[in-house]
Amino acid sequence: MIAIFYIMNTIYLLSTFILSISLVACNADDQKKVTMETQPVKPVEPTGVVQKTDEEWKKILTPEQYRILRKAGTESPNGAVYKEFQKQGKGAYHCAGCKALLFSSDQKFDSHCGWPSFYDPAKAENVTTKRDDSMGATRIEVNCAKCDGHLGHVFEGEGFDTPTDKRYCINGVGLIFIPDKK
Repeated sequence: MIAIFYIMNTIYLLSTFILSISLVACNADDQKKVTMETQPVKPVEPTGVVQKTDEEWKKILTPEQYRILRKAGTESPNGAVYKEFQKQGKGAYHCAGCKALLFSSDQKFDSHCGWPSFYDPAKAENVTTKRDDSMGATRIEVNCAKCDGHLGHVFEGEGFDTPTDKRYCINGVGLIFIPDKK
C-alpha cells in the first residue's frame, strides 16, 4: 500500500513538473509574439480592400495582433514593442493584417509617449481616420484603409517640432517593419 502511494505521489509530482514547464514554454512563446514583426523582404501589398471573417483573422494574426487590429485594443505603453521600435533604423512599416504600406522611418519621431509615433503616413491612401468617442473622450482613430485594422489614434496641435504637428500614436504590434537594404 505504501509503495502504491509512493508511486502515485511520484507520478503526480512529475506530471505537475511537466505541466509547469509546458506553461513556462507557452508563456515564453506568447512573449515572443508580442513584438513588432520584422521581415527582410517587402511583402506583397493588397491592391484592393481585404475582407476576412473573424476566424480567418484569428488564423493569420497572433492573439495580441487580433485584439488590437480587429477589436480596437491598445498595447501597453513603454513595452518591448516600443523599445524595439526605438532601436529600428531606416525602413518601412506595413500593416500586420494585410501588409499594406502605412508608415516610414522618414516620418518617425520620438514623442516620449510610450508608443510608436509618426507625423504623417508614408502612403496616405492606406490610412483612414474616424471619430472615436470611446473611453470618455473624443479622439481620432487611425485604421488601415485596406483591411480596416485598428492602428491607434492621431493627435494634432501638441506642439511637436514636426512638419505636420500631428502625432500618429500607433500600436507597434499591428505593424511589420521592413528594414531598408542599404
